[in-house]
Amino acid sequence: MKYIVTSNKPITQAIIDLEKAITNNGFGILHVHNVKATMAKKNVDFPHECYVYEVCNPHIAKDILSIDMDLIMALPCRISIYSVGNQTKISMIKPMDLLTNLSSSADVTKHASKAEEISIKIIQQAK
Repeated sequence: MKYIVTSNKPITQAIIDLEKAITNNGFGILHVHNVKATMAKKNVDFPHECYVYEVCNPHIAKDILSIDMDLIMALPCRISIYSVGNQTKISMIKPMDLLTNLSSSADVTKHASKAEEISIKIIQQAK
């Protein structure tokens, strides 16, 4: 269900490469959550750099939602990038696992598979 890769790049470079890979593969960045900054605003000391990207390919999202509007609860896709010690990790919940657990439609499976294939490509390019 989880897809996690480790990068030897510093997180700042991996972020640049992730954003480039997202847009180069037909996805858009809807929002970036800076978890460390959000925690700091709440007076919580969180030592890790951690960003959660909400990303979407509007064509795939439209196709999925045209089949089952209830799946809006699982969209947009999220890709996380964070530091653990000296390592940078890039991760996601696999769209196939998430969406096929919520819908038994073969058409949803087809579109989820496409979203997962592209998302893995994005993460590999950023790595």
